Formats: sequence, C-alpha cells, structure tokens
Amino acid sequence: MIRTLWVYIVGLLATLWYSGGVVVRTYLWRRNLMCACDRAARNWAKAMIRAAGVKVVLEGTENLSKDSPQIIVANHQSWFDVFALGAELPVRYRFVAKKELEEIPVFGKAWTGCGHISVDRGNREAAIASMEEAFQNMREEGLTMILFPEGTRSMDGRLQKFKKGAFVLAVQGQVPLVPVAVVGSREVMPKGGKRVRPGTVTLRIGRPIPTEGTTLRDRNRLLKASRKAILQLKEEGDVREGEGDALPDSNPDVIRSNESP
Repeated sequence: MIRTLWVYIVGLLATLWYSGGVVVRTYLWRRNLMCACDRAARNWAKAMIRAAGVKVVLEGTENLSKDSPQIIVANHQSWFDVFALGAELPVRYRFVAKKELEEIPVFGKAWTGCGHISVDRGNREAAIASMEEAFQNMREEGLTMILFPEGTRSMDGRLQKFKKGAFVLAVQGQVPLVPVAVVGSREVMPKGGKRVRPGTVTLRIGRPIPTEGTTLRDRNRLLKASRKAILQLKEEGDVREGEGDALPDSNPDVIRSNESP
C-alpha cells in the first residue's frame, strides 16, 4: 500500500509539474515548444516508472525508424503500457487516444498543446478530423504515432478486437505499421485495479509491416497482419486466442494491395 500511495503522490505532482510547465510555455514562450513537449512527456513517464519500481526491457529496437514517420500499434492492458512506451521508446512520438483525456485539468491542455491526438469515439466526423490531424503531424514532423487498436484496456490481458483507425491512417500516410507487444504491465496494475506492484514490463518490437502501394481495401488485411504479429510477440498465438482471424500460411510483413479485404 505504501508503494501505491507513493505512485499516486508522484503521479499528481509530476503531472502538475510537467503539464503545468508545458501549459505556461504555450502562453508565454512557444519557441522550441515541441522539444519541450518531448522532454516533458518522457520525464513524466519515467517518473511514474521509477515511482512504481518498474523495470522496462526493450527488445527489437532495430525495427524502429529513428527519423521517419511510422505507426506503432500495441496491445493495451494497463496504464503502465503508456508509461513504459512513453519513457523508453527511442523515437519522437505522439499518442492517439480517447477524447476524455482532454478533460483532465492541466494535463488535458498540455496534451493538446503538444500535438497528441484525441479521438471522439461517439462522433464519427470528429474522429475522422482527428485522424487527419494525426496524419498531418506525422508527415510534417516525421513523428511516430502510437495507437492502441483495441481502443481500451483489456480486462483479462487477452487481445481484444481491433478498431480500424490505425490501419486507415497507415494507408493514407503510406507509412509502415510497427507491431509492439507490451508484456508484464497487467501484473503491475490491471484494468480496474487500484494497487501498484513493482515488476518488469517488456516491450517487444516486431518487424515493420509495409504499406507502400496499399489502398483502403487493404485495411482489414493490415489489421489482421498486425494482430497476428502482436499475438506472436506476446507468445500467445492462435491456440490461446482460438479466434482464427490471423492470416493463414502467410508472412504478416507482406501485404498484397490487389487482394480484397
């Protein structure tokens, strides 16, 4: 309980400090604001990781591009997925997440000011506009966009159905999809849980899935290839999932644009 209380205290103070600093800069000194946002997000996430006593292990960093746009699609089972990715990914990134984050005092203002993207799931037109904004940011600044295609945290750690937004964005931008499996975060803090436990979170980064030459007809196939890759990285596979929605007898890194979804 002492560890959990400490994490909540650090979370409150770190959020006020780093988010507040960004908000002040948006009004008083916007020069190099994006660089300040990069540092603030990483330092905030590292503060949470340290407070929780969590070790983050990175595997497969050679699969990441350091200076060109890409889309990371990751499984989602804990708030510590966000902290681990934010603290340790060796790229400039922005998150795409639910609109409710904008409503958090101070944090919400910093979130939007730094170019993170909020999606209103209840408003299709607004959601499309948000994804177009994400596309522009990604292309203009060479950013890595991070999305959780499940849309919400998994209650039991099993991979849920994927939404299509990330894959539409990848096709529109003609940028690679990078599958990432987050392992161990649920043991630190599961969905619905209040207690935080120390542990190890492993980020397994898979081979990029190319999208050059694909069209919107390929979005379902990209979705299935990405989901299969994440399952394999999690070492769960189709046997545990029992859903049979992976691409059979095929390489998930090869997408054929002339095939129907």
